[in-house]
Amino acid sequence: MSAPNKSYDPVEVEALKPEEIERMRDEALAAFAAADSLDALHEAKVAHTGPASPLALANREIGALPPHAKAEAGKRVGQARGAVNKGLAARQAELEAERDARVLVEEAVDVTLPYDRVPSGARHPLTTLSERIEDIFVAMGYEVAEGPQVEAEWFNFDALNIGPDHPARGEQDTFFVQAASDSGSAAGSGGTESGVVLRTHTSPVQIRSLLDRELPVYVICPGRVYRTDELDATHTPVFHQVELLAVDEGLTMADLKGTLDHMVQSLFGEGMKTRLRPNFFPFTEPSAEMDMLCYVCKGESVGNPDRPCRTCSSEGWIELGGCGMVNPRVLTACGVDPEKYSGFAFGFGIERMLMFRHNVEDMRDMVEGDVRFTRPFGMEI
Repeated sequence: MSAPNKSYDPVEVEALKPEEIERMRDEALAAFAAADSLDALHEAKVAHTGPASPLALANREIGALPPHAKAEAGKRVGQARGAVNKGLAARQAELEAERDARVLVEEAVDVTLPYDRVPSGARHPLTTLSERIEDIFVAMGYEVAEGPQVEAEWFNFDALNIGPDHPARGEQDTFFVQAASDSGSAAGSGGTESGVVLRTHTSPVQIRSLLDRELPVYVICPGRVYRTDELDATHTPVFHQVELLAVDEGLTMADLKGTLDHMVQSLFGEGMKTRLRPNFFPFTEPSAEMDMLCYVCKGESVGNPDRPCRTCSSEGWIELGGCGMVNPRVLTACGVDPEKYSGFAFGFGIERMLMFRHNVEDMRDMVEGDVRFTRPFGMEI
């Protein structure tokens, strides 16, 4: 058996020659210096410090050396690898500093910009106005009453003294609801025999209130109603009404007038007043059209060509809705003694009131869902 070769020189191993170790070190340092980004530096790191890098492979050759030769070779490789790791750390620190400086410039935040990037929401002004009207009457002691939107003809017409031959009951004004078995459930023409309609006003809620509540009754009835109108600047087939009903002993037209004056003053400010013009409605007797003083000119444009008013056409008054004393036939239909009790009622469209109060020119803006219309009204509650 031959003895160990103690005269073996590690320099004779190609990968462990001093000049070869220096070349590997210099190549690694040059690659690190040439890296212009952290990603490129990572690729150079894998290539020159990873398990398959030249210095890692040279380090493996040391294991095959005789014991007395390992120390010198290990020192030579270790110094080279230490220099490589030091150069890698230095270059990484430089690139990270460059990246952070660049981010500060490219992703700078302008603190003068609006802080809230989420657009503010807005309640629909019809909802806001309806609730404000409700609050006015609740403060006067009234209750808010609600009812179904799909209503029986008796509640919508008969109990309100609107006879079978009344024009309002025709298909040109009313949506009749067909039964599900009749030509597929539908609302429109062809369902006049069903006896079911989409309510054309909120007056049926008044009838239900008289039937369900103990006298005296003071209710306000807001809600959505339906008419067979075309959608245009001043009409819509689906709109909102507010109606009021008061039934008690001794109520007169004077009470009605005072209630109307209080309402318009609460909505439009002090100094506003109303007037009543004779009219006819089947469910009230006597009946009247109610007008309110023009909230723009306060009547000063009447007969004054120097101060014309577009809002009221220089008439000084704006038509608001219908009102009157509850017809005794309506009270009788609801089981109320008209000899003992009297009442008054009035109603108006909330869309039209919104147009008056906020100078809205086109009713279609209220139904199109454009946030540019609703947002100026804000989130008032």
